[in-house]
Amino acid sequence: MVTGDRNMTVRYVIRWLPSLAVGLGVLVLCRATLLPGVGFWDTAEFQTVGPVLGTAHPTGFPAYIVLGWLGSIVLQPFGDPAFRMNLLSGILIAVSAGITVLLVRRLTDSTPVAAAAGLGIGLNGIAWRIGTRADAHALHLALVALLLLALVAWQRDRAAGGGDRWLLIASAVFGASLANHSLTLLLAPAVGIYVLTVQPPIWRRPRLIAACALVLAAAAALLYLELPIRAGVLRAPLVYGTPETWDGFRYIVLAEQFRGSIVDPFGDLPRKLAGFVDLTVQQFGPLGIVLPVAFVATLAREPRYAILTGLAAAITVFFALSYQNADIERYYLGPILIGWTWIAMLAATVADQVSMVFLPADDPTRGEDDVPADIRRASWADRAGPAALAALAGLAILVPTGLDLGDRFNRVDASRDRSAEAWFDATTGRLEPNAVVVSWWSYSTTLWYEQLIEGRIPQVTIVDDRTRLDEELGEVEDVIERYLGQRPVYLIRADGGEIARVSRRYALDPGPATNVLVRVVDRLRASR
Repeated sequence: MVTGDRNMTVRYVIRWLPSLAVGLGVLVLCRATLLPGVGFWDTAEFQTVGPVLGTAHPTGFPAYIVLGWLGSIVLQPFGDPAFRMNLLSGILIAVSAGITVLLVRRLTDSTPVAAAAGLGIGLNGIAWRIGTRADAHALHLALVALLLLALVAWQRDRAAGGGDRWLLIASAVFGASLANHSLTLLLAPAVGIYVLTVQPPIWRRPRLIAACALVLAAAAALLYLELPIRAGVLRAPLVYGTPETWDGFRYIVLAEQFRGSIVDPFGDLPRKLAGFVDLTVQQFGPLGIVLPVAFVATLAREPRYAILTGLAAAITVFFALSYQNADIERYYLGPILIGWTWIAMLAATVADQVSMVFLPADDPTRGEDDVPADIRRASWADRAGPAALAALAGLAILVPTGLDLGDRFNRVDASRDRSAEAWFDATTGRLEPNAVVVSWWSYSTTLWYEQLIEGRIPQVTIVDDRTRLDEELGEVEDVIERYLGQRPVYLIRADGGEIARVSRRYALDPGPATNVLVRVVDRLRASR
């Protein structure tokens, strides 16, 4: 009995070891390139909102914010709050890589190919860059990988006559992912069709359908409750919008602020297609050429999985190509993950075919006892052949990543980037006590972090464009008029035209050219 338990433990360790090894390797590289402190833009917002359990910009990202709050507690020994949130992203990208290993091994029964796929997605340029700084898309990638794994595991259980535990797990993961990023909605048609292909009569099982819907809704609702609770009674120090009201909650969750970012989906298709091809080549290198063949191999080997991932990737790519906003490359993480699983399927298929052609197969009609000892020893050598071919296939698909690894490391390396800290120190050196700073997003978030997390510039009032909207403060000039003569007023604006407009009414002191901070000195006489 003890021997049997020991053998089971050994098998369990062997099963998980490749996934853990790949995840650890990716984490080591993410840690080596990690942003050491606070950043600008959304990075600084997440570094602030996570530790204070606040509300981020639409869609609120409550799943990521809750995880960020927990991470900021658990990871305390490793550095300041900004660094902890950066480290959390590195951990999530490493988890994504490890889950990919488990997923691909279920699909191919090949550990070397699965490990290669895990390294491929973990060291992808976009994923690696996200793994160096606080970003909700790191959690999105991990949850998409986990969702695919749960669905494939459910298919395997159904084929073996098992139950629907994994489908319920997939429902919970989908709900959590929905509460993290609305991109998850784009996966719904593909998941629905996949479930019907695995179990066509599932519509005759209303209890199972109701249970899945309940689990999904409960996971999403419990996480989304963070928005009104922390914005209402338990007012967090930093809340985007007014999610404690129904209109404000809808505004955040449905990202109504960004509705205008979706351009004509069917317009300018040649340009969009060319842009997508360029992105594919950038992310996959020479492997991008074989992606169509890899999908065909996946379709032949695992048709249901091919339908699931093909439809999910197509819908996500089509949406991303029609969405114009900053750093939209992050929206392609799901399709990139899917692409790596297709490439792994192709590699495993090639290895299997070569093995069948060049390596003799064992006679399944003969038992082990019927085979002479010398032939039995030869059969062990024969079995090593397919394993070696699988290893070669895994190495082959990693060649482009390996050749580009040094350049990729340099491109994503943020380990010496302290530009946000340097900017803040230079800026606060000019600020007078009790000042008002009329700022804009990329710099407001850094100021919020230093004020709310580090406790610096406590008497300074930061008026972001979002603040002006939520508190109905009017235009920039209205804020200036509200405080000028009573408190020192400064401007940080992205649009030079806006500064030019303000300069027609007010005398401005621009200060150092590299500072972007402008002091409002007084009203011009002509405007009185």
